[in-house]
Amino acid sequence: MCCLRQFLYPSEEDLYKLIRFLVERLSELSEDRITADVKDIKDMLAFPEKVGAKLKDLKLKTEVPELSNAKAEDVYAGMPHEGDLIPQKMDKKAVDNIFCSRTGDYSKDKLASVLSRTDSTEEVMDAVRDTSGNEETSASRDDEDVGVFEQKGTFREQSSKISRYETERIQNQEKVLMEETLVKNSGLQQLEEELELLRAAAEVALDDKHPIDFYLEQLNEQVDAKKCHLVELELEWEAVRKSLEEKKKGLEESLYATNPEAQEKLQKLREVELELQSTLSEIREREEEHSKLSAELERQPKMASRGSHIQRIKEITKNSRKQDADIERILKETRELQLESNSIQERLHRTYAVVDEMVFREAKKDPVGRQAYRLLTSIHETFEQISEKTLATDRVRREMADHEKKLAAMAARSLNVDKLQADLDAIRKENEYLERRLHDN
Repeated sequence: MCCLRQFLYPSEEDLYKLIRFLVERLSELSEDRITADVKDIKDMLAFPEKVGAKLKDLKLKTEVPELSNAKAEDVYAGMPHEGDLIPQKMDKKAVDNIFCSRTGDYSKDKLASVLSRTDSTEEVMDAVRDTSGNEETSASRDDEDVGVFEQKGTFREQSSKISRYETERIQNQEKVLMEETLVKNSGLQQLEEELELLRAAAEVALDDKHPIDFYLEQLNEQVDAKKCHLVELELEWEAVRKSLEEKKKGLEESLYATNPEAQEKLQKLREVELELQSTLSEIREREEEHSKLSAELERQPKMASRGSHIQRIKEITKNSRKQDADIERILKETRELQLESNSIQERLHRTYAVVDEMVFREAKKDPVGRQAYRLLTSIHETFEQISEKTLATDRVRREMADHEKKLAAMAARSLNVDKLQADLDAIRKENEYLERRLHDN
């Protein structure tokens, strides 16, 4: 856990160690190129040594007279300085900068051994000056020296470019790493603050010695103290503000006295500020209204989608058509039954009239017929009563079914009795108020 934290939130020392490690890796990768450059420099420095050795051999073999020596001295006096022709002694600082910029830790002792060889080049140049007897050889030497100067200039330019690029890259990497460390440190500080708050809350929750009310009282005391502090700060600010306003007024008066156009500009500025404040207040009111309406919209029950409504309407129309077909069928059956009932009743009335007339005739002649006539009339009346009671029973059953359906619907709606009573009382009061107004009018 500690390693992970050190990796995520490194210190400045760890960052510098990382930068050193990266530079060492770069030096190891570029070591092959460095050895090649050192070999080129050694070859370049060994070239004048070889030339000097050959010239010494020539000097030993040939005996040059005094005149030739004098001419050689004159030629040497006419030639440019050796520092202008061949930079045999390379600048140690430039070499150090070149190799340090490319490797980062290349040893200067190795370069000193290379530079020590350049001391022998002075002797070579002395031999060249002693043995150069004509102007043609000096001109060729000048051309070679110019080439060496050009090689040195290009080499220095390349080395300076490489060193500049490496330094810029390292600086950019260092900046990026520093920014990352700052971001991570800020995040770590936030997490530590949250951890402290959670620890304090856990201590409060797990503390058995003091109840929660004790901590609440402490928090209330702290809140009261902060409120008092805020009041004091407000009083101090009021005093400071008044003094600043007085100074502002004095400065404005002096400005108006010196520059009357500033007053008009200030007046326009104040008008713009008032308009800005009014628009901002209106925007705040609109935002509050929007928030209230959005909250009300969220509280309202969510309506079904349009497709569900269309599907429901289709189902209702389908059911209504089916019900219409059933109703028409039932009506047709009731008509048929009514016609059949009417025909039966007519037949019954005709039959009863015929039987009544026949029994009445017999009743006039015979007392037994009279008794039969009485029985017939009583049976007829009894059957009429039975039919009436049957119809009444059927009517009552239908009413009972209707009432049961209404009760089921009311139970399904689960009406609140108290709410209904309150609505009824409100309606009664409204009716009484309307009646009083009518009487007054």
